Amino acid sequence: MSKRPHSLETAVALTELIRRIPSSHLVTAPDLHKQLKSAGINRDLRTIQRHLDMLSEYYDIERDESSKPYGYRWKELSGGLSLPSLSEQESLLLLLAQQQLRHLLPSSLMSSLDNFFQQARSDLGPGNPVKPATSATQWLKKVRVVSTTQPLLPPKIEAGVFESVSNALYTNHWLDIDYKNAAGKRKSARVMPLGLAQQGVRLYLVCRYAGYDEERILALHRILLAQVTAHDFEYPADFDLQRYDADGNFGMGNGKRIRLRFCIEKEAGLHLLESPLSRDQRVDVRDDYFEVEATLADTARLTWWLSGFGEKVWDIRRESDDEAALRHKLT
Repeated sequence: MSKRPHSLETAVALTELIRRIPSSHLVTAPDLHKQLKSAGINRDLRTIQRHLDMLSEYYDIERDESSKPYGYRWKELSGGLSLPSLSEQESLLLLLAQQQLRHLLPSSLMSSLDNFFQQARSDLGPGNPVKPATSATQWLKKVRVVSTTQPLLPPKIEAGVFESVSNALYTNHWLDIDYKNAAGKRKSARVMPLGLAQQGVRLYLVCRYAGYDEERILALHRILLAQVTAHDFEYPADFDLQRYDADGNFGMGNGKRIRLRFCIEKEAGLHLLESPLSRDQRVDVRDDYFEVEATLADTARLTWWLSGFGEKVWDIRRESDDEAALRHKLT
């Protein structure tokens, strides 16, 4: 009876190993060892090597011995293992997901999918003169996410920082960091990672310092070193990243909500009829301007947004929720 769990674990490991052997390129035992470990399958490197040698004897798997470590892939024209393969649409979805979600998924999960991404790219053949262009390959050139502000290059994140931060966040483990703030002051701390947010080209970690209950926002490019500890934690039930964002914390606010009223020239404010500031936004149409009223978080980002219109916006009034409620009651 004691051998059954071990045999089952070995079968699962072999299946996952075979699934990760590509047909378009060579992959080494260390690469596969890392992928399996990221997927939660713990096998030492020598075991992976023995598995690969055995599989190359029984299946159409090529072993390239021209350099060490050896490279493995399915032989040309081989059908591979009869496991579900990616359709053209699934390959397209994978490549788009890789482009847009690479900073919003745990690094370990993205690493475990590396061969699938490469296989999807090979299946679609973008830029491959041998494979004819299809609707799916052309689609990659037909869509793009564009910036609503002046495009900036992303700040450099130190090697290993994103991997440690995302993995600690994924597994609910405390994180030891060495951080340098905007003023250049350096500090070491242990933090509880609660959320990861991408704002434009920048990534931010929402966390709590050990011994404190309030949330802090740390820019990933200012983290000099990060190491996942062996200590896990119970994710706090009183924290919600979506609510934290809605309260304006990423816009440099303090959670205060206001009733905002302002006037804006029609040409400058036309987009507010299509993309409102809030669900309760109200717009009164005047001769050559709009009078806008909406409830939203009071943040520095809101102030910058209003100031960007210059003289096209005027009569800006901010009221607290209580003040707005009193005004409506009196009217």
